[in-house]
Amino acid sequence: MKKQPVGCFFIEYYRYSAIYRKAKYFLVTFAGQIFNLNMKILLLGSGGRESALSWKMKQSPLCEALYIAPGNAGTAQYGQNIAMGINDFEAIKAFCLEQEIDTLFPGSEDPLVNGVYDFFKNDEALKNITIVGPSKAGAELEGSKDFAKEFMQRHNIPTAAYATFDATNFEAGLAYLEQHSTPIVLKADGLAAGKGVVITSDKEEARKVFTDMIKGNQFGSAGARVVIEQFLTGIELSVFAFTDGKNFVILPEAKDYKRIGEGDTGLNTGGMGAISPVPFAAGTFMDKVMEQVVKPTVAGLAEEKITYQGFIFFGLIKVADEPYVIEYNCRMGDPETEVVMPRLQNDLLEMIQHLDDQSLDKVQVQHDPRAACTVMLVAGGYPEDYAKGDVISGIDQVTNSIVFHAGTKQEGAQVLTNGGRVLAVTSYGDNIQDALAQSYDSIQQISFSHQNYRKDIGYEFK
Repeated sequence: MKKQPVGCFFIEYYRYSAIYRKAKYFLVTFAGQIFNLNMKILLLGSGGRESALSWKMKQSPLCEALYIAPGNAGTAQYGQNIAMGINDFEAIKAFCLEQEIDTLFPGSEDPLVNGVYDFFKNDEALKNITIVGPSKAGAELEGSKDFAKEFMQRHNIPTAAYATFDATNFEAGLAYLEQHSTPIVLKADGLAAGKGVVITSDKEEARKVFTDMIKGNQFGSAGARVVIEQFLTGIELSVFAFTDGKNFVILPEAKDYKRIGEGDTGLNTGGMGAISPVPFAAGTFMDKVMEQVVKPTVAGLAEEKITYQGFIFFGLIKVADEPYVIEYNCRMGDPETEVVMPRLQNDLLEMIQHLDDQSLDKVQVQHDPRAACTVMLVAGGYPEDYAKGDVISGIDQVTNSIVFHAGTKQEGAQVLTNGGRVLAVTSYGDNIQDALAQSYDSIQQISFSHQNYRKDIGYEFK
């Protein structure tokens, strides 16, 4: 092996040293002031994901102003909360023009699926604003499970076998259920606030769910079509690509925990915790993810002339040693963002600046080598009925973890619960268990009525 000069080792050390990071910070700040590179950002959303994104963006020397609509008690630490709906495009337009916003960042899927990208790009006054997210057509990867399945079929991307039914072929759907092996996976085609997926081994229940969705209007238009899918046995993970429509980079991967109960039991939730890195997401398996899933997805979007710039969330399952796509999302996950952003060492705003000119190939993603783990504190009763308005105490006592707010609001000097998932407590560690131990220790400082959390996040990797 060719020996490297001593100076090369010094340069490599310098690149990752605190001195380098500080020097870069001041250089970027200076350049931003001289060449007007600083950014005014409007972030849409109010959950833990938006708290983590706000935390990350505020660290950038490029951040001139950060607004969060509507935000929560935590996002107010990093920017200015604005009382505005995430789907009120006219109000968003007026605000962007008034505040000279140059970057719109939809945190959740709703505005993207509803076409906020197209709304901006088709408006002469707004078209030069950078949108961190896909067009309405691109957001169909999340907005329609049937569209996503057809897309995967067209581009030979591995996924579970499926069939789609609606009111026009309802009886054929019932017959399909009768001959289907169990367990059976039923998915409302559209957005159903994370509640549109049912897995059952009981065919009578499957028929009832299928009927309730299509005939009973259980999820409105989201359930007008139902995807019946093969059940896959394996272990899940989330992989995130950031793409300019031509090039892409891969962010730190994560694994989240959706069930309310220990050992992945009980009802599904929006997510009870997350870990990163994922121990098995390495080597040959990740090579397959890249070659069989990520590359053909980005290439397929370009081939079909679907405008897509922003995040692609790949919900994957590892079956034996093969990756299959369970779902696409057109934004970052929650609570995965709460572990991915702490492990991303790059300046997020600097990465966003590469979107419009399709120059992400110039970016090399750096991951923090430490593990990051998040434990969600949720309201008692969640994901069913739960109380709001309970006083939260002790957040300011947490010193060795990052507390990202999810369902909170500020009233005077008090922070109150305002949702089912209330706080995300994220910690670093040399390994997953060390990071989790720190999060669990920090949780002991926080208190609100009937708080609940899972005590076994990362249980597979002990």
